[in-house]
Amino acid sequence: MAGSYTVIAFEKKGRVAEVFLNRPEKSNAMNPEFWPQIRDAFEKIGQDPEIRVAILAGNGKHFSAGLDLVASASIFKGGEGFAEMDSMFHVVLEMQESATVIEECKKPVIAAVHGACIGGGLDLIAACDIRLASRDARFSLREARIGMIADLGSLNRLPAIIGQGHTRELAFTGKDIDAERALRIGLINDIYPDRESCLAAARALAEEIAAAAPLAVQGAKETLNYCRNKSVRDGLEYVAARNCLALKSADVAESVMAFMQKRKPEFKGK
Repeated sequence: MAGSYTVIAFEKKGRVAEVFLNRPEKSNAMNPEFWPQIRDAFEKIGQDPEIRVAILAGNGKHFSAGLDLVASASIFKGGEGFAEMDSMFHVVLEMQESATVIEECKKPVIAAVHGACIGGGLDLIAACDIRLASRDARFSLREARIGMIADLGSLNRLPAIIGQGHTRELAFTGKDIDAERALRIGLINDIYPDRESCLAAARALAEEIAAAAPLAVQGAKETLNYCRNKSVRDGLEYVAARNCLALKSADVAESVMAFMQKRKPEFKGK
């Protein structure tokens, strides 16, 4: 599908993949074509052994205005019988999977957010590992203002990121928060003056991550994801078993050799 992307742009730059929401004329609102395309891109990123980290950003003035209600109107039309409701239910499940594939991607994903990040946009970045933002960024779980419940992942992922109180305030009010508050509550890691500097910071951070041992980085992400809903004891047992695999990697041997030779290690992901 890579050659037929119409609403996202995908570029591989060495060890870093960059994925841009690419409907700038519509503020990157998410139409029905968006969901399979973003899912396909991140499935490819996860499977490509040369890619070590990904950046998710938006072209134009905004990261994303959220769901394109006009283009997606067909999802909400139809009768109220079982077949129609069941069909809508499975459409929503497929849309959810397009965010989950980011969360479950083996490679770390950095979101670089500017302008509006509303509704589905917030769902997407909640599934990312690290979030950076420009000073003009604003964030909103807007669904409460239009009679909907945010059902693409924010209600499930944000409590672990910003806590229950902040999540409930956003979900119940549909209010906007600015980058300063987003930083205060832990939604984003840092603020930059504008889109360009935010994207530059994301690229620099991506290169820093890419320089680390890829199997160790991917193992850390897998462990963090696994441990979120487990007891500390269960998590400790899992990471002990997981790290036993890492200790047998060629990258560990390379790290030891590089230390002895007083040089930077060259990790191969083996």
